[in-house]
Amino acid sequence: MDVDRRLDYHGENKLGAFMAVDTAQVLEEAEKLGKLIAQHPAADKYKQAQRAVAEDADASRLMAEFNRQLETLVRQEQAGATVTDAQRMALESLQGRIVSHIKIKALNAAEVDFMDLLRKVSQTYQRPLADAAQPGGGPASGAPASGGPRLTMPR
Repeated sequence: MDVDRRLDYHGENKLGAFMAVDTAQVLEEAEKLGKLIAQHPAADKYKQAQRAVAEDADASRLMAEFNRQLETLVRQEQAGATVTDAQRMALESLQGRIVSHIKIKALNAAEVDFMDLLRKVSQTYQRPLADAAQPGGGPASGAPASGGPRLTMPR
């Protein structure tokens, strides 16, 4: 049976032998990973912080006002009008009140933790791709793979 090379994906099983992997299998494993990430404390903390900000009238009002002012200034600049110093100062003042709000601070911290988790996950699943792209399929040595672009990952 002739295998279409576009569909000839291979992965290594637990015994080190290579086996074909199709898109459905990759997506199934990605869904499992998504469920694991959703159960991680960083994801829970982020969801709780989002909920706390949404349920806090003052925090919600500050965020809505900031977005409204920012949108107004962007539209004003796009129309060719100059943003005044008073408008900039008002936006900066509002920004200062936002970053000092305790629930928004907690949201920002939780978001940083969650994004850090996602970055680590991304680096982890990309590492084998970078290693496989190297001549001989070995660890990334810095030399470009022959015949095409090289996938580089920060370590």
